[in-house]
Amino acid sequence: MRSNAIEAEDDAVLLARYAAGEPAAARVLIDRHTGRCLGQAYRMLGDRAEAEDIAQEAMLRLWRIAPDWRAGEAMVSTWLFRVTRNLCTDRLRRRGRMADFEDAPEQIDDRPSVPETMVRNERGAAVRAAIAALPDRQRQALQLRHFDDMSNPQIAQIMEISVEAVESLLARARRALSATLSDLREDLGER
Repeated sequence: MRSNAIEAEDDAVLLARYAAGEPAAARVLIDRHTGRCLGQAYRMLGDRAEAEDIAQEAMLRLWRIAPDWRAGEAMVSTWLFRVTRNLCTDRLRRRGRMADFEDAPEQIDDRPSVPETMVRNERGAAVRAAIAALPDRQRQALQLRHFDDMSNPQIAQIMEISVEAVESLLARARRALSATLSDLREDLGER
């Protein structure tokens, strides 16, 4: 049973405790970060099994570097996101194509009205298609910001660019999405 004290520890402290032989620290890090790695990998790959493999490999890489971790140089969370992104990119290159967001399974909608469900699915497909059509760097920045709830400095660290470059990528992505989706608003039943 973990105490609240260990769960409140900073990631770098937990990683050091794991490197010193404390498995409870690893469990806290797993609970804290595996879901986000899995979500990022699933969005990039569109395949749950592959996403699970990637998330597991990212965590294994974290355990391997634990003894050499230099606290203060990077945040564990941003390091994991960068590793996850790179593993996904490598997997996509091996596939010979980038993930197609259209192939991602639709979320199950429990609303009773079939027309409402159809409209919602059409809207979702239009948004996914618009996001998929963005240039890679814009799409990645947008996903990290809005799907993974990362701050601009965290995104800058993950993407290895400046905060100003992140802000520029996000602004261009939002403008492109707005332009693409504004043409479809009437078809999607919005005013």
